[in-house]
Amino acid sequence: MGENDRHQGGIVPLPGPDGCRQPPAGTPQPWENIDRAQADVDGATGPEPPAPPLCPHCHLSGERRPTYTGQHILLEPRLIIPARLVPGGHRWYIDAGSGKAWNGGLDEPLSGALSRIPHQLACPGLTLDEIKPWAWLTSVREHNAVEARRRSDEDGYPGRLPDAG
Repeated sequence: MGENDRHQGGIVPLPGPDGCRQPPAGTPQPWENIDRAQADVDGATGPEPPAPPLCPHCHLSGERRPTYTGQHILLEPRLIIPARLVPGGHRWYIDAGSGKAWNGGLDEPLSGALSRIPHQLACPGLTLDEIKPWAWLTSVREHNAVEARRRSDEDGYPGRLPDAG
């Protein structure tokens, strides 16, 4: 067996006795946990096939689409709206070539862009407090509160009024 023969078939030998051993089929790849975490952040928490595309909260049917992270998103069926009307992080677009859905994140949508919304955003079985459609706004408000306190300390303004008792 020559040196070139050892590298055929995609196996790259590593030093040691297990250098040519491949991981067993079904072994999670290193990036899968990262993809699952990103899918969760994006809201791609739809039921995975072969389960029916039903919402676990209200049991209504949605349009299930695969995502680039390998998970599925349950979209509100037949609802396509201007992306500017959808809260950041909840804008979903469909790739015309592959049919996969991807989340537009917090980026400003392009002028005239149309997007889909996750069923979760319109689900009658969830409250807005559970969905947190403007979760990004909470972090902006927290940042502004810290900035306001910092500036008031710099300018010598009291943090609150004295007790007039």
